[in-house]
Amino acid sequence: MELASRVKSLTPSSTLAISAKAKELKKEGHDVIGLGVGEPDFNTPQYILNAAMKAMEEGMTKYTPSGGIVELKQAIIDKLKDDNNLDYKENEIIVTTGAKHALYTLFQVILNKGDEVIVPAPYWVSYPEQIKLAEGEPVFVKGSETNDFKITPQQLEEAITKNTKAFILNSPSNPTGMMYSKDELIKLGEVCQKYNIIIVSDEIYEKLIYTEDAHVSIAELSDTLKAQTIVINGVSKSHAMTGWRIGYAAGPEAIIKAMTNHVSHATSNPTSIAQYAALRAYNANEDPTIEMRKIFSERLDTLYELMTNIPGISCEKPKGAFYLFPNVSEAAKMNGFNSVDDWAKALLEEEKVALVPGSGFGSPENVRLSYAVSKENLVEAAQRIKRFVEKHQE
Repeated sequence: MELASRVKSLTPSSTLAISAKAKELKKEGHDVIGLGVGEPDFNTPQYILNAAMKAMEEGMTKYTPSGGIVELKQAIIDKLKDDNNLDYKENEIIVTTGAKHALYTLFQVILNKGDEVIVPAPYWVSYPEQIKLAEGEPVFVKGSETNDFKITPQQLEEAITKNTKAFILNSPSNPTGMMYSKDELIKLGEVCQKYNIIIVSDEIYEKLIYTEDAHVSIAELSDTLKAQTIVINGVSKSHAMTGWRIGYAAGPEAIIKAMTNHVSHATSNPTSIAQYAALRAYNANEDPTIEMRKIFSERLDTLYELMTNIPGISCEKPKGAFYLFPNVSEAAKMNGFNSVDDWAKALLEEEKVALVPGSGFGSPENVRLSYAVSKENLVEAAQRIKRFVEKHQE
């Protein structure tokens, strides 16, 4: 049976592949430490769980409007105003089945065949695949490691062609944890304004920052930039609600309307119970990220120090998210491997440490380690990695 050509070109998710292999080894009885996870290792706060139970008990288990319940849209509007100084109306918000679905739907409604989307590398693994599914063309621009993996306005402008439709901005970044400053965003925004390019601003990690630097949304810099920007966010990382699948997009009414029409035929609506849980998350006085940030920051300090003391491994210290993205190319070379991918595969097989090769993120010299695991496991994982590197040097 012949499959559609648009799915034949898809690259399997490297993060899911490494997780599957780790689970397989665990099932066989091996003591595997998985550092490939892309979600907080905290349960959803109890007050949110209670809200979901209450919604079920009160019969909030039916279809909702395709673009989300009005109450949740208003809570998102309030959040954007309070946190980002952004003013949106109800018809400029769509609630989606996770932030990933918001991105997917956005590309479906803005891209025609051959339209180009500039994707800074390293990038989240799903960006290029979602663009290809919409028959668009991802155009990769490599961010220098010496510039915290960030691209410059000159690089952005050089990548623009007559077919350029959009530019993806992910700050703080998955997989690097790096973030753009206000000044850097202003200069990138000037290029986007000059060529009237749609800005896709993925801000899902905005609450997980471990320095004094504040998160800045490019949409808040000017009314002109706001009109060109679609902000993507959700409750997955900020409220430890990855499995609830609630995200949103905020942007120009015409685009949001098109996205709403699209999802009405794709998913009908986000899960009703999850929407009421997210409503409680946004309306609560509690801020679960205060504790998460404290714990993640401590883990980052621990892992960063241990990893940078391993021969052949170098790393810039990230400012946000919960990933370390070290360059291990020298270690792989010293250990006699042809590629970082081969090095990471052998590490998993020999020392039972699962991390994600950077090739899946457009950066084959690096690996991604998630520190959304216990400090004890991070220490043990670093010791195993060091042992592996030293053993293969002999």
